[in-house]
Amino acid sequence: MGENQITEQLDHAEMRGYVRALLEDVHALERMLAEGLFETGVRRIGAEQELFLVDSNLRPKASVLQVLKALEGLPFTTELAQFNLELNLSPQSFGGDCLARLERELEDLLGQARKAAAGEDAQIVMCGILPTLEKMHLGIEWMTPIPRYYQLNRSMVAMRNGKFDAAIKGIDEFYLSHDNVMLEACNTSFQVHWQCDPDDYPRMYNIAQLVTAPLLACAVNSPVLMGNRLWHETRVALFQQSVDTRSEVMAQRGSRSRVNFGERWLQKSILEIFREDVARFRSLIAVAPEESPNEVLDRGGIPLLKALRLHNGTVYRWNRPCYGMLGGKPHLRIENRILPAGPTVADELANAAFFFGMMCALPEEFGDVRRTMSFDDAKNNLTTAARYGLHSKLRWLKGKTIATEELLLKHLVPLAEQGLRASKIDAGDIDRHFGVLRERIERGQTGSQWVLDSYTELGDQGKKKDRFRSIASAMKRHQEDGLPVARWPLATFEPTAGDPGSFRSVEQVMTSDVFTVHPEDLVDLAASLMDWEHLRYVPVEDKDGKLVGLLSWRAVLRMVSRGDADEGVPVRELMEEQPVTIGPEASTLEAIQRMREHSISCLPVVNSDGRLVGIVTEHDFMELSATLLERWLSSK
Repeated sequence: MGENQITEQLDHAEMRGYVRALLEDVHALERMLAEGLFETGVRRIGAEQELFLVDSNLRPKASVLQVLKALEGLPFTTELAQFNLELNLSPQSFGGDCLARLERELEDLLGQARKAAAGEDAQIVMCGILPTLEKMHLGIEWMTPIPRYYQLNRSMVAMRNGKFDAAIKGIDEFYLSHDNVMLEACNTSFQVHWQCDPDDYPRMYNIAQLVTAPLLACAVNSPVLMGNRLWHETRVALFQQSVDTRSEVMAQRGSRSRVNFGERWLQKSILEIFREDVARFRSLIAVAPEESPNEVLDRGGIPLLKALRLHNGTVYRWNRPCYGMLGGKPHLRIENRILPAGPTVADELANAAFFFGMMCALPEEFGDVRRTMSFDDAKNNLTTAARYGLHSKLRWLKGKTIATEELLLKHLVPLAEQGLRASKIDAGDIDRHFGVLRERIERGQTGSQWVLDSYTELGDQGKKKDRFRSIASAMKRHQEDGLPVARWPLATFEPTAGDPGSFRSVEQVMTSDVFTVHPEDLVDLAASLMDWEHLRYVPVEDKDGKLVGLLSWRAVLRMVSRGDADEGVPVRELMEEQPVTIGPEASTLEAIQRMREHSISCLPVVNSDGRLVGIVTEHDFMELSATLLERWLSSK
């Protein structure tokens, strides 16, 4: 959104003033288009890079403000969460060594970001969704303390009645009901920009829409969310749900989500998109109105259209229309937001080169795509590519279904390469970037496939969170080495380094995949479960997931020893009805003290609503103690 001067609380009159300014900006844009005030005959490219800040155990670290202080004067900025960092690359005239210039600047800025992060005991990781993210990192205290983020959160929470639900199914299933907008912070991307003339904008925008699915299919890098293996590009589903401001009634009647692909091909002008978005989506944040844009135009100036640009920053089209200014001249561009961050700079530049090449070649090769492809097919292709990556099949021109790998290698990659050559991009850069792209497709090893295969290879070593930490560690190491993801060896298991930050809270130690029974279940069922899974305790929950008791193996043995065993005994007759519990945010030290105080070896973990979210046992603390002891001994 890029606008810091935002009032935290706006009354109705101030909001109406902002909306008037927004409408005036739309009218001014229409006038500028009619009067031919935009820069033409110039093609530029650009990019934005989003990053994760992590600690020594590859977990999110809330240090963005400190890191930014060390990067003062450089093109870095904040994102929603304190563990995210964004850098903006300089616009480049399209031609010659523009890709090399883009790559050098990105490598240089990443190097400076890594150095600044190291000064705060932090590290940089590039990936669409960090494998070590947990729900605890989505509390409001992790939000970057800047007014526009707080106002955005308040507005969205009010529109959703305080509840954001996310549900995604893949290999595993993910469901989360959350009370703020921080789910958005799970996503990071590598956004690429393409400047084009106003008269050519509809044709170019439609091409960008057409190629978004195959572009994503070979670039997927976000298969895991909070320990669950979901879509090959889970960002697509998660981002849409995380900032969905529709009420239940609006969703039922088909109102569009703020994160969307659109509903139709663009016909005549960029104005179609801006008008539709202003009409469909309420303003979430606002700035005080400034000088009338029409008055600026009347005296021969160029308005900033600040209200329109701010509103546009709260509507998240996968291909976002952008109004900008460079050297005092206004221009229009397409911001493609589909690409995930990472896995390496080499992979990101290969993805960007592929997109730019398709934008060069396909308008001439395909003509008016409105006549050769259904928009619904283009839209559905995006979801298919996000779910399955290179394993997908896409419905292409004239309704032909084709395997994505074949579409890429036999058709789109050669065309994109020809497009860059015709645009006189340096041949060496073309060969290098398309070599990276082809190798990734031919080997079938995208960033997502590498993560999924690494997880399978790790088997049952350690806990699940330790396996994902090992994957994140290997990811960071390979990124710094710069080897494209197609050549990465699978991750190997790395025992935790024993950083105290990795087990300060109960949530970091507890087991969340818990076997439970209901009060009316048979004790025989519970006993069999305990025997099969080698459990000493089983939490008892009601149909709403609220903890109502705890059944111990000792209680079952006591019943048997007394000769009271009966085929019809329900769990409620043996369970402890008011077990000692603890919250997920409590410290591990508090958990240990509570277990010692009550002479117990198990604590059910419940949230503020009394719902079971996990369990922590003395065995968990034995493992933790062993880790700390090993670390202490190795330091001697």
